[in-house]
Amino acid sequence: MEEVVTDVVAPEDLKRFEKKYYAEQAKGPVSKETKFEYAWCLIRSKYANDIKKGIQLLEELLHKSTKDDQRDFLFYLAVANYRLKEYERALKYIRILLRNEPGNKQAIELEKLIDQALKKDGLVGMAIVGGIGLGVAGIAGLIGMAVAKSAKPQ
Repeated sequence: MEEVVTDVVAPEDLKRFEKKYYAEQAKGPVSKETKFEYAWCLIRSKYANDIKKGIQLLEELLHKSTKDDQRDFLFYLAVANYRLKEYERALKYIRILLRNEPGNKQAIELEKLIDQALKKDGLVGMAIVGGIGLGVAGIAGLIGMAVAKSAKPQ
């Protein structure tokens, strides 16, 4: 599953699907397939703004789709949000997919990966907060010692 969330699109593939998307858009509404292909490339970009644009396209597709078509949109919305470290949103999308398809092995694996990232992120956050707390306590202790020394009668 790790390869799914770390896969990066080749720049020439992104350009090709971007060109196809805008060519269709110039002629009228973009087909669902073209919009999905372009969104899929965007969410695999190494640039956050591309991933966000891909999320926007996938959300448009999701809202206009039938229940049968939602599987891929939900899965890749979870992947895209994971790549942006938006783990809560990623979890929301993957859990909707799992509610519709409880036995979906790919979705189950992605949910585990998101849960691990959430826990790791939470532990890192706690370590940072703990480190800041220790730093503040250390500085307060040093100030207290300096004040005590200067208050001693000579």
